[in-house]
Amino acid sequence: MIRGQFPQGEDMGARFEEMVEQVRLADALGFASLTKGLHYASYPLQTLNQMVFLSRMAAESRRLRLNFGIILLSLHQPLEIAEQLASLDVISNGRVIFGAGLGYREVELAAFGVKRKEIVRRFNENIEAIKRLWTEDKVSMKGSYFELLDANVSVKPVQKPHPPIWIGANADPAIERAARIGDCWYVNPHNRMDTIERQIEVYKRALDAAGKPFPVEFPGRRECFVAATREEAIRLCRPYLTKKYEVYHAWGQDKAMPEGDNDLGLAFDDLIKDRFFLGGVDEVAEQIIGYTRKTGINHHVLSCQWPGMPQSMALDTLQLLGKEVLPRVRQGI
Repeated sequence: MIRGQFPQGEDMGARFEEMVEQVRLADALGFASLTKGLHYASYPLQTLNQMVFLSRMAAESRRLRLNFGIILLSLHQPLEIAEQLASLDVISNGRVIFGAGLGYREVELAAFGVKRKEIVRRFNENIEAIKRLWTEDKVSMKGSYFELLDANVSVKPVQKPHPPIWIGANADPAIERAARIGDCWYVNPHNRMDTIERQIEVYKRALDAAGKPFPVEFPGRRECFVAATREEAIRLCRPYLTKKYEVYHAWGQDKAMPEGDNDLGLAFDDLIKDRFFLGGVDEVAEQIIGYTRKTGINHHVLSCQWPGMPQSMALDTLQLLGKEVLPRVRQGI
């Protein structure tokens, strides 16, 4: 994952060129996908728009899948998103992953004229409409906040029946919703791993209730940093990872997390316990292998750069992941 979030005052043109370098390296190292998240009004950080960024990066690789991880779907109209993603799926020859979530920040909801009480209904209706637009020639559907009158997408996606739909979710009810309406639950990066293990059981029960099998591709995101030793990894990443989670805490990300694991304002040493992949090469490989075995997650989206981190550190950890860690992981699972 290239989060692409930088402090105010940074030269974003220069940062963009650095992100291009990271994408080219990830492609050369054999990574499977490229992920970009989305937040609007991201102060105190700067970030490039998700749709624009991934569309541009489609030209930097013929292989990396393009993961919209995630689109804040409740803020948008379904025809708009269906057309944009279908167009990029054609341009990229079928490499789009549609990650979708509710959103939680008041500044974003207010800017798009969306009330908090509406977001689940908007989300469910938008998912249904996008699926129909991608698979039907013409769609008539009256939603609570849109109406389709014999509408169609101007171009159908390459992937059939449609690009995979990954539903991001933190709380148990949202995970149950992901089981019902998505191709898979896209496991969040914030909760402790013991919380995720418990929630896997919530997800399995919801799949059973919906009459759906466990997904073949099961994705999850984690913060990850690799260095020569665990002590060195923590020393290097601490100031940047701390800043990122201070921003999450200020934005209210905690409010979307389940009770008992909903405080991102913890001191750093407490925050990282059972939560992130951090350490030397062998240690991080074992962390990923163990997590894979416990959860069944088999598409790991690894976020390795945080606001203010120098490009050299991001490239170093990508090199270690691609050349040292992931070969060990593939052998061990």
